[in-house]
Amino acid sequence: MFEGLREWAEAVVNDYGYLGIFLISFTESIIQPVPPDPFITGGTAFGLSPVYAALIAAVASVLGGMVGYALGKFLGEPVFKKFIGEKYYDKGEILFRKYGIWAVIIAAITPIPFKAICWLAGIFEMPFWGFVLAAFIGRLPRFLFMAFFGQWLGSL
Repeated sequence: MFEGLREWAEAVVNDYGYLGIFLISFTESIIQPVPPDPFITGGTAFGLSPVYAALIAAVASVLGGMVGYALGKFLGEPVFKKFIGEKYYDKGEILFRKYGIWAVIIAAITPIPFKAICWLAGIFEMPFWGFVLAAFIGRLPRFLFMAFFGQWLGSL
């Protein structure tokens, strides 16, 4: 079972490499549900550079987050609730009111759905460059960890 998964992951890395990591990371910060972590880990396990993979994922994630921020700002609460859900809106509002910029850093580094936080940052009109900085501060260490973890797995 695991051998088939290993072959599939290796094929994805060979076929798409850094571009695949970029696309997954970018779109995950806007709307799609698949996190980039397994692709980063798999990519570095099969030979991609951990530093490049993490940097590409972080930059792509922040760029996608900027799109999510703009969608939140211009489409607002009703569209967010329709696509992402009222549950995340309510939790996000509490998180933003209590932690502000730390909400973005916390979401960027943890399994909290980052796309929801990006949209909410726009809805609640968080300062744009503060959002961008906080997103990068949270995403880069997370993706570096996943990348070096993948490299370690590949060496086993």
